[in-house]
Amino acid sequence: MRMSFDEVKATQVAARFLQRSGGAMQHLALIKLLYKADREALRRWGVPVTTARHVSMKLGPVVSEIYDLIKASGNPDAHPSFWGAYIKRQSAYDVALSQDPGGSELSRAEEKLIDEIFEVDGQKDGFTLAEETHRIFPEWKDPGSSSYPIELSDILDAIGASEDEKINTAKAISAQRASRKLAI
Repeated sequence: MRMSFDEVKATQVAARFLQRSGGAMQHLALIKLLYKADREALRRWGVPVTTARHVSMKLGPVVSEIYDLIKASGNPDAHPSFWGAYIKRQSAYDVALSQDPGGSELSRAEEKLIDEIFEVDGQKDGFTLAEETHRIFPEWKDPGSSSYPIELSDILDAIGASEDEKINTAKAISAQRASRKLAI
């Protein structure tokens, strides 16, 4: 059960968090906020907002493709990306919004969810958020110095989703993948 990664949508989700924080933040904090948004979206609607795969890493759950985009945005030789046109590494630990990618891929409910998560956790630093995710998210498993996949089914189990909710999530993800194939 995996969504097709939508870089445009993921960029717009990250940009909304960055806008709320004045245009820049620690990339560790951004990654944790994005994970929290995905987890809460799964709880509310049965589908995540970033469309990224999730992995357990030393500092907690990570939105994998977004983490890769952040790392690449600091490399001048990296392949151009939608993300890179709007979000740049400002330093070894910070990312900044260079221009607004818009919000065409976000629903009002998703925008409201992002705003709610920012209100609760947006002022916390990345290490505080990482420690919290270790403590309160049972789907995170310590991978040592490597990484370990967190499947959507792991998150759904952790949030107490019913079997019907899991089936509906699988159907929604299947429909998302089919519509992405049609659009390509």
